[in-house]
Amino acid sequence: MKQVPILVLDFGSQYTQLIARKLRESGVYCEVVPYREDIESIKAKRPQGIILSGGPASVYSENAYRPNEEIWNLNIPIMGICYGMQLITQHFGGEVISATHHEYGKAKLSIIEKGSPIFQGMSDGIVWMSHADRVERLPDGFKVIGSSENSPYAAIANEERRIYAFQFHPEVHHTADGTKLLKNFAKYICGCSSTWNMGSFAKEKIKQIREQVGDKKVLCGVSGGVDSSVVSALLHEALPKEQLICVFVNHGLLRKDEAEQVQNMFKLLDIPLVTINAEDEFMEALKGVIDPEEKRKIIGEKFIEVFDREASKYKDVSFLAQGTLYTDVIESVSVKGPSKTIKSHHNVGGLPDWMKFELVEPLREIFKDEVRELGLELGLPRDMIARHPFPGPGLAIRVMGEVNREALRLLRESDAIMQEVLKATGYYDKVWQAFTVLLNVQSVGVMGDNRTYDNTICVRIVESVDGMTATFAHIPHNILEQMSRRIINEIDGINRVVYDISSKPPATIEWE
Repeated sequence: MKQVPILVLDFGSQYTQLIARKLRESGVYCEVVPYREDIESIKAKRPQGIILSGGPASVYSENAYRPNEEIWNLNIPIMGICYGMQLITQHFGGEVISATHHEYGKAKLSIIEKGSPIFQGMSDGIVWMSHADRVERLPDGFKVIGSSENSPYAAIANEERRIYAFQFHPEVHHTADGTKLLKNFAKYICGCSSTWNMGSFAKEKIKQIREQVGDKKVLCGVSGGVDSSVVSALLHEALPKEQLICVFVNHGLLRKDEAEQVQNMFKLLDIPLVTINAEDEFMEALKGVIDPEEKRKIIGEKFIEVFDREASKYKDVSFLAQGTLYTDVIESVSVKGPSKTIKSHHNVGGLPDWMKFELVEPLREIFKDEVRELGLELGLPRDMIARHPFPGPGLAIRVMGEVNREALRLLRESDAIMQEVLKATGYYDKVWQAFTVLLNVQSVGVMGDNRTYDNTICVRIVESVDGMTATFAHIPHNILEQMSRRIINEIDGINRVVYDISSKPPATIEWE
């Protein structure tokens, strides 16, 4: 097993994945595992350091999350963040209590031990707090190395044992020197080297694909989005042409002219592509379905059926490749820790028992922005890599209620107009994702001297880094007005356009 320099034990914090991202940005490879990870599995990864994440629980509660006790005997550096700090305090004999005043948001950190290697190159500055419990008494052997106005024990350490703990969250953007703090832990405390990048990741994945697949054939599902395109390019790089079968299923849930764009793109990449027109099948399967989870499951199952049917035409097809991302896994199932399931993803959770394929998921442990970096590393065109994310279930989860051809027409045309305006005004590349949603809510309008009773379209545009969190984009009103005017004037059946100004959390980026 490949060595993992830094291992993060996930105790359920909404920020846990950001720890991994920040360390990877610093060139240090890092993996996130559940807090309950088996000690033998941890030892097999040969970590040079362990980070205990934050979490929603209290260490003094009856059902508090606790790691395997053997981690304290591994004789490697440990960092605790928020809940992780409180675990360290409690384990070594200190006291944690419920805070009289909860602390959420910005605070100013005053560094007391400026000579500590963990603070190398840092100075006093803003940090991000998010906690309801606090350390009341330090364990023996620990000292205060940093404080804030409301947290006298904002940073503590037992430098002899190389254990550091912080009440604040260095992984979030609001902590000024948070990335430097994490890098200092990895570099100066754990002795890690900054050797991980997308070039090394690509080489490693190509090697793994060759070892996993051998001389068998791989069926690769293509949607035309960034993820499946990068997977296809990675497989194309790893395997001879005769071992790779890229299959594009036109399920009728794509954006305007997207099927043709996908086919042209694969010609440009010189990757053979099999196209299956399955629109009628999907429309029939979705007839009368309004529940979003049921839509996702139906589309996922139908995809698998179509792929299995296509695979039966070839000999020695043993693998199915998918563009599953880390965020898909996190939001679908709590495999990385005690996180809450947000929604299911059609390409997460394995395959049905009757299916003969094994899965190839080379992007399963990386984030969306890292996928884009990987695509550029593999030589994919920048305009393809810069395309906004598009969900596997397609437009089906952007239609509130039943999916039918008329609903898809309204959605496609409105989305195309919105995209045209964004590109013409230079905003397409400034935002993370933009799309329209058919609300299936009708309202009274007036066009000319006539009364209308037509549909409402919602425009959703967000800014994000990795899709884990997002804020609505502050698009100038004149641009939104241009979108609204064109959508209403050019599409029969729409008389109202609204703009979604919710962020993630509490909302998700997609509506379903």
